[in-house]
This record gives sequence, structure tokens and C-alpha cells, in this order.
Amino acid sequence: MTDQVLGALAQVLEARKEAPAESSYVASLHAKGLNKILEKVGEEATETILAAKDAASSGRTDELVGETADLWFHSLVMLSHLGLGPEDVLNELGRRFGLSGLEEKASRGQK
Repeated sequence: MTDQVLGALAQVLEARKEAPAESSYVASLHAKGLNKILEKVGEEATETILAAKDAASSGRTDELVGETADLWFHSLVMLSHLGLGPEDVLNELGRRFGLSGLEEKASRGQK
């Protein structure tokens, strides 16, 4: 089901790239350009971090799930804007599956 949701969402995001800016939120983001999209990704990342901290102290996770959904959504808009989609990320995660995080990081030459 997850792949179906991501695939359907990717199709909608792709279609909205060419739609008039006033027709949808996603079309307006694409029209405003990459910097605006990146601003939204950063904003949602911050909100996700704050929600995680709140969830850790309160035990309530509904806000964290909602903020994570917003972060994923805006990340997918970013990928779409750059000609990529969720399958690119899933393929990369699949490539890394079974590798230790330390091995994977070393393969990229990072400390």
C-alpha cells in the first residue's frame, strides 16, 4: 500500500508542475521555484524536530506523525521539482539495505 500511495502522490505532484500556479498549492510552489520549496522543507523539518521533542516528553505522537507527513510531502515536491521521485529514494534505500550504516558512510568517504 505504501508504494501505491507514494506512486499516486508522485503522479499528482508531476502533473501539478505544469498546472497554473493559482490552480493548486503544489503548482504555486513549483511556480515560486526551488528556493521557496527548500524553505518549506526546512520549515517542516524544524516543525518535525519540535514535534518529536514534544512527543518524547508527552507521549503523544499525533502531532509528530502529522509534521512528518508534511516533511515527506514537501520533500517529494522538492524531488519532483528536480525531476526525481520517491522511487529514486526507495532505490537508494534498497541499495543500502543490509549494509551497516558505518560501511555505507565509509563508501561515500564521509567521517
